[in-house]
Amino acid sequence: MGDYLVRAIGYNGQVRAFATRTTETVGEAQRRHNTWPVVSAALGRSMTAAVMMGAMLKGEDKLTVKIEGNGPIGPMIIDADAKGDVRGYVTNGQVHFDLNEYGKLDVRAGVGTEGFMTVVKDLGLRDMFSGQTPIVSGEIAEDFTYYFATSEQVPSSVGLGVLVNPDNSILAAGGFILQIMPGCEEETIESIEKHLSTIEPVSKMIEKGMTPEQILEAVLGEEGNVQILSTMPIRFQCQCSKERFGAAILGLGVKEIQDMIEEQGEIETQCHFCLQTYDFSEAELQGLIDEINA
Repeated sequence: MGDYLVRAIGYNGQVRAFATRTTETVGEAQRRHNTWPVVSAALGRSMTAAVMMGAMLKGEDKLTVKIEGNGPIGPMIIDADAKGDVRGYVTNGQVHFDLNEYGKLDVRAGVGTEGFMTVVKDLGLRDMFSGQTPIVSGEIAEDFTYYFATSEQVPSSVGLGVLVNPDNSILAAGGFILQIMPGCEEETIESIEKHLSTIEPVSKMIEKGMTPEQILEAVLGEEGNVQILSTMPIRFQCQCSKERFGAAILGLGVKEIQDMIEEQGEIETQCHFCLQTYDFSEAELQGLIDEINA
């Protein structure tokens, strides 16, 4: 079963719901960045939430999530779009902590409990939306829940999970987002809260082979009457290219590029998200200068 996401409604439209399996997607990020378990959990949870937020967008819209806590893993940056593509990186991928008091990966210690989460949505036509909220726990799911309630004024419940194998590879990853729609009845909210207090961790559900559809059925319960609206494949996908890096070098100006030629002759650039490298020879750098001067 490949990674995919489902959009749904429950309780006759009173609740909007998303659920996703991201095991392979998070695994790709782990392999590219060689992240250790705590970092894999932090980045994987963040990517899982971001890809569901991307599914809330339309067309060519996209968003960037930056989580910058005071923990040793440093800032995390995640990009996602409305088509199921997501990419992410973390500043310090090799950080280790002992298990926390609950026998779980200590994501809070890695991320930190002070700092900010920033979400920037590129809605096209130069229409940008930016929201920022403080980190409230460092466990990621609670921080996204707080973001939705505070920045977007949408009461939400976010569940995220990543399980890591002994060899640091990803065993299971996924999550869900529930959002209360205007006019939702109090009985519905009470029913959802009851289910949320008794369900297994989402990572355990995925490890057991539960699909995103089954996760939503467990979270909303039989009385939730889950109606699946659509499904969408999810993947780690980077948008970098040599042309984009060339455009960035162009923006440095003639003097900076000339200094590169004189000091290094040629340069190697690397994408933070996927670690792909792009080499620019002296002739290519001179060609960029000629392009500026044309």
